[in-house]
Amino acid sequence: MARLLALDFDGVISDSAPEALVVALRTYAELKPDTTLRERTELIRDAGVPSLEQVVRDATYPGFLELMPLGNRAEDYAVALSALDVGRELPDQAAYDVFRDGHETTWLRAYHKRFYQLRAGLEKADPKGWRRLMGPYRPFLELLQRRAGETLLAIATSKDRRSVRALLRAYGVDGLFSEDRVLDKETGASKVAHLEHLHRQLGLPYAEMTFVDDKVNHLDAVAPLGTRCALAAWGYNGSREVAHALERGYLVCTLADVESQLFG
Repeated sequence: MARLLALDFDGVISDSAPEALVVALRTYAELKPDTTLRERTELIRDAGVPSLEQVVRDATYPGFLELMPLGNRAEDYAVALSALDVGRELPDQAAYDVFRDGHETTWLRAYHKRFYQLRAGLEKADPKGWRRLMGPYRPFLELLQRRAGETLLAIATSKDRRSVRALLRAYGVDGLFSEDRVLDKETGASKVAHLEHLHRQLGLPYAEMTFVDDKVNHLDAVAPLGTRCALAAWGYNGSREVAHALERGYLVCTLADVESQLFG
């Protein structure tokens, strides 16, 4: 069993795709007013917080979910929505990367900044409604609570720490993660930066760490450090990501077997 379990947040602890879609669509529509997505979704038109049911039945939700595993940060939501906007098929990581490279860096940066501004505004306007769009993966949190004290726990996420802390409190597990082991986008742009920070901070060899993420591209980046990598198959990945993870020799965990795979 690893001495440190480093966990991504979105797609591992929190089922936050519905909230991400709402904020992503509104940011995209604001920066690209002529988008064709206006005709396909009601989530842009209303400034309030929609219900979870409204989001998951929205026409843009399935395509957004399919593309989410190929991105890394908030600006990648813009890339995904741009592909849906123009009807571009992105079957794999290589195709996604080529399409992303066609976007202006300054526009992506503006999107990233505005995304977090709109997210903060949505949370402030309706905190309860905002949290309802991001339910926890409760069986996994119950596992962490059962095993508390057996290994160090850390969060490595591109989400902002304030939002993460608010959700951990709402989920009732805030006490599992010390402040200095909740690493967000300010620690670094990549999960490699997060693992390197934990390595320096705790003095642990990478081989004694396990990193759990729902995105294969994050596992690919971290694996050369020597860290054990595990794909959270309960997240937003599909058969494409599971197959890639197995090809690379990563653990693939479901909610039914994650305890035995991570803790033995």
